[in-house]
Amino acid sequence: MANYIYQHKNWTNFTWDDKVINVVFGEVRHLQGKIAGQMSSLGFSIKEETNLITLTLDVVKSSEIEGEQLNYDQVRSSIARRLGLEVGGLVPTDRNVEGVVEMMLDATQNYLQPLTEDRLFGWHSALFPTGRSGIYKIEVGRYRTGEMQIVSGAMGKEKIHYEAVPVEAVKKEVDNFLDWFNNDSSTDLVLKAAIAHFWFIIIHPFDDGNGRIGRAISDLLLTKADKSPERFYSMSSQILVERKRYYEVLQKVQHSSGDITEWLDWFLHCLKNALQETEKTLGKVVYKAEFWKHHEQTLLNERQRLVLNKLLDGFEGKLKSSKWAKISKCSLDTALRDIKDLMEKGILRQESEGGRSTNYELVELTNQK
Repeated sequence: MANYIYQHKNWTNFTWDDKVINVVFGEVRHLQGKIAGQMSSLGFSIKEETNLITLTLDVVKSSEIEGEQLNYDQVRSSIARRLGLEVGGLVPTDRNVEGVVEMMLDATQNYLQPLTEDRLFGWHSALFPTGRSGIYKIEVGRYRTGEMQIVSGAMGKEKIHYEAVPVEAVKKEVDNFLDWFNNDSSTDLVLKAAIAHFWFIIIHPFDDGNGRIGRAISDLLLTKADKSPERFYSMSSQILVERKRYYEVLQKVQHSSGDITEWLDWFLHCLKNALQETEKTLGKVVYKAEFWKHHEQTLLNERQRLVLNKLLDGFEGKLKSSKWAKISKCSLDTALRDIKDLMEKGILRQESEGGRSTNYELVELTNQK
């Protein structure tokens, strides 16, 4: 008896129940249109900033799903440099960061190019520039030559979650996938992004990096659906939030006989949540732009600008004078002077909760001088 979906004859003739997914599919398409409309009404620099934030999050979060922590500032700097954006605070970047960025930008900026075996190999090589995944040597820039099992648990008590397509079938299966990817024009691109993700993960053609490449493939198709290389929502950020369910649904549907309704339903709901998050982020970006427009003529030093930008971007935790000193690399006295100056200008105020140490917060723009 077939245990996995790929063991069924013609397994890639996927089916699904339109009635189950129609409502959420409609909501996703509506939100995409709404956000595209909001974006088109914004100024060039705001668009640029939003695109940069989204691409950075996509790279960082896609790696985090796999348990790899990339440095946010390094990723942001790498993307900004490659896109030729004039942004401050660029930092040097590691080779592994450059590789993930390279893949993501190739997927989203060159979304009209066909997806080929060579392109997939290029992405894989970019992800593993040293030929290793952690301490393990892996086959890079080519399909795996060994069988692939996904296991967890201690030695001797391993639990097999998945056995991927047998090694001798990998090339044929990927060729079939690429043929559909490049030539099928009857499937809506959002649904195609969901199907492609699942299909690629089932084949699992590489020694490692299949999840990240699968998500890049989804991003490519979502970019195509948006008809613009500018990214304003991050699917990977939302998958990270819903990671447990992501793996649960993948695991369940890998045993189906071809019906992928549950996977499509999950993917579309996840995408809807990602789009709703973007509406919030957009609000922040617009507010930040309005804030700086309001303070075009306000005399501020570099330290004040630095910390204010951090506050406007959504500061983690409370702002204290000691934190100010640390962020802007100055003495506590200087930090207190900077803060006092901003309070006099009506930009900062003490938080009402008080307590033993004083916290500061931004004054709402409508109440600023």
